[in-house]
Amino acid sequence: MSAQQSDPVQLMERSRDLTMSGNIQATVTLTITEKNGAIRTRKLNMITKSYDDGTIKRIVKFLEPADVRGTAMLIIDNRNTSDDMWIYLPALKKTRRIVSNEKGKSFMSSEFSNADMSSGSNSDFKIRHMPESGKAGTWVIESVPVSEEKAGEYGYSRKVTYLETGSLKTQKIDFYNFDNELFKTIEILATQPLGTKEGYVMTDMNATNHLNGRSSRVKFDQVNTSATIPDNTFIADNLSR
Repeated sequence: MSAQQSDPVQLMERSRDLTMSGNIQATVTLTITEKNGAIRTRKLNMITKSYDDGTIKRIVKFLEPADVRGTAMLIIDNRNTSDDMWIYLPALKKTRRIVSNEKGKSFMSSEFSNADMSSGSNSDFKIRHMPESGKAGTWVIESVPVSEEKAGEYGYSRKVTYLETGSLKTQKIDFYNFDNELFKTIEILATQPLGTKEGYVMTDMNATNHLNGRSSRVKFDQVNTSATIPDNTFIADNLSR
């Protein structure tokens, strides 16, 4: 199948759906590596639930180290509208909404951004095949924010996603800054199937910042893909619990 025969928006939607099915509970290690090799490690719990309308709800709670313990985030990942995010900061005993221009900022001092914690709505982007798309078993798809406002929200001028042509699994994503420099790459290092459902969980991801020499890795240590998760888990008022 050539790139011309396959709608890039549909490919991105189908790829999103494969990572967005099922209910998942996981313990996760976030490792932050500085340019000089110094390492910081954070442990967290992550609970994710998907809904028939394409909405994904996710809650992240930090367990270690002590200086971030109790910090929590709620992410409502909407299919066709902007995502909603809240953060609870235990030092302030306060839950607040993450406003749109903070979504491109660092997630807990890592090379992942707050926006990387959700899939983003494809309607926020102009999506097209790159010239090499469809060759070597890979779709190469560029997503450019539809406006300067959206670019500011996400924190980049464009991203290029590499998908396996058959499975539509994401291999990596390159991000370009406002000078059109490649500044960050997220690589998907491992996945786990979702049991009886079609789809998979990205269980090992590495974000490399090409400009500052830092990298961050998210690795799922334990994954339960058959968890029963009540809907009232995903309420901003619960973040402090």
